[in-house]
Amino acid sequence: MLKKTEVPSKGRPFKNNATYCVGTGRIGLALQKEYIDHLKVVQEYIGFKYIRGHGLFCDDVGIYREEDLDGTSRKFYNFTYLDRIIDSYLEHNIRPFLELGFMPEKLKSGEQTIFYWKGNVTPPVSYEKWAELVEAVLNHLIDRYGREEVITWPVEVWNEPNIAFWAGTMEEYFKLYEYSAKAVKRADPRIKVGGPVICGIETEKWLRSFFEHCIGNNLPLDFVSRHCYTVGEPTRRGQFVYHEVYEPAYMIEELKETRKIMADYPQIANLPLHITEFSSSYVPVAAVHDTTFQAAYIARILSEAGEYADSYSYWTFSDVFEEYDVPRSLFHGGFGMVALNSIKKPVFHTFEFFANAGKELLYRDENLIVTKDDRRYVIIGWNWHDTRTGSAGSDREYALSIPSIGRQAILIKKQVGGDYANPLQTWSNLGKPRTLNREQKKILLKSAEPLQTDTKLIEENGFYNVNLTIPCNHLYMLEIMPVNDITDTYEGFDAAEFFGLK
Repeated sequence: MLKKTEVPSKGRPFKNNATYCVGTGRIGLALQKEYIDHLKVVQEYIGFKYIRGHGLFCDDVGIYREEDLDGTSRKFYNFTYLDRIIDSYLEHNIRPFLELGFMPEKLKSGEQTIFYWKGNVTPPVSYEKWAELVEAVLNHLIDRYGREEVITWPVEVWNEPNIAFWAGTMEEYFKLYEYSAKAVKRADPRIKVGGPVICGIETEKWLRSFFEHCIGNNLPLDFVSRHCYTVGEPTRRGQFVYHEVYEPAYMIEELKETRKIMADYPQIANLPLHITEFSSSYVPVAAVHDTTFQAAYIARILSEAGEYADSYSYWTFSDVFEEYDVPRSLFHGGFGMVALNSIKKPVFHTFEFFANAGKELLYRDENLIVTKDDRRYVIIGWNWHDTRTGSAGSDREYALSIPSIGRQAILIKKQVGGDYANPLQTWSNLGKPRTLNREQKKILLKSAEPLQTDTKLIEENGFYNVNLTIPCNHLYMLEIMPVNDITDTYEGFDAAEFFGLK
């Protein structure tokens, strides 16, 4: 059905927090060259402010050490790899959103681990030594990077303590939070600290219990954090996982629910809400992550999530990631918006488009936003549909009347979907090679770019008339900019006559 829409000339601020933070696997992966290659691509085209990942205290980063000296066990802190990692982040204009975890080998109280890389998830054998570690790391960062810099780095206590990422009880997590938060504030009271970093299980119980514990014990709490995924239980087929995928508005409702719970506590109600992980699937071998469906689906979330959350960190920016194992092939259902060999997945462009959106929101529905800056419109449209339902999905059609910003303008259109910016399809056409030769890599890098076209717009009665058809599982960005046409200053130039120029 054609949707005729007259766009107003005035709107309201677009609460677009899509580029505030992005996720990574364990931060020790930043020691790999390809990881940094991907970070460079993401920062060049999108430009995230913060990066958040696991493993700050894991032994591959190597901070916490104990050794016997003359029969006495002594602890010391080794910052060699931490400095290298943080230096790499800052060199690429991205700051750490620090997650405190997991448990160093010498502080663990048990053997329970998570992932291929065996992050230990047990409580500390000594909460005092844990707190000393937290404070020592922050003091080192302050010494190296400057106090005024480090106080801008948020600190989150642990990761998903309501599921298998924490072997202790809820009460033991609250104890960990108390020791950690106080240690953070000893380093500098201006550093923001938060939690409880839960994900989807007993949400209300955990949030209310955490809030009441913090309030009742007068604990520091500067922000609330949680995670959001929007799929049902996984079904394994070979090396891939598939899910029922919920409506993207499912996440919006989770954010509303969280805000509603926060509102019941005056001390909590107006705190920032950070979603430090989100995606469709929570599994790093889910085929959905590599598809054009994902690009359109995530666009719907980005269009509205900023109304309720101060950040929403896509999990993750890169397929250099090892939760289940070393990736087996180029496309393996990985979390990243960049596949191996620096190939942009369709969802990369979702974030690229929103990074370029205007600051003023003029119009929004479930498939389109119209935004504006001083002399520029940016329109983002999407149409997601799970074709596994047996339906091919229908087109979304718009006839937009947009107030002019000049007699003549150029309309630049970028298209993701179908044959465009769909390297998964090209990889399939190439026979699904597990590794790439140079020629295959060149082909895939080119196939990952959107189709870009442009046309001339002429004002009609104070409006531009723009028609847009969005097929199933496509994503578009339209940019409208005024043009100063000086064609009449070129004597004898008549490309229209000879070359068909419009």
